[in-house]
Amino acid sequence: MRTRLPAAGAAAATLAAGLGLRAVTAGSVAKYRGDALYTLLVLTLVVMAAPRVTPPIAAGGALAVSWAVEFLQLTRIPADLSQRSDVARLVLGSTFNAPDLFWYVVGAAVGWLVHTAAVASPRAGRDPDREGGREPGALD
Repeated sequence: MRTRLPAAGAAAATLAAGLGLRAVTAGSVAKYRGDALYTLLVLTLVVMAAPRVTPPIAAGGALAVSWAVEFLQLTRIPADLSQRSDVARLVLGSTFNAPDLFWYVVGAAVGWLVHTAAVASPRAGRDPDREGGREPGALD
């Protein structure tokens, strides 16, 4: 729970940032920042699903999912689904765009750094059984 709750908060903040970005900007600024945020959101979902995942594995998994979705756009499947559903359009996109692949790497790198910092923070590594020099399971 100590990992899932912050990850859920990060997912909500990332989703809000992405939707807010779409609402107030347009063009390549919105598109490429949105790509990075997409991968960052996937990373937060990976951490929620597997709280003990290491930062490089979470970032690599998020990048793999993002690239898989982008390469899926080489087929007609995402475009067809996007015409029928706004959610499908947001999740799957519709058209392959090679520069998106780079921006997914940017999002994975930022997520890796933030996840690493969160794991290294003094609060993240606290073990109440070891505080005060007690061994786990020691009797008081």
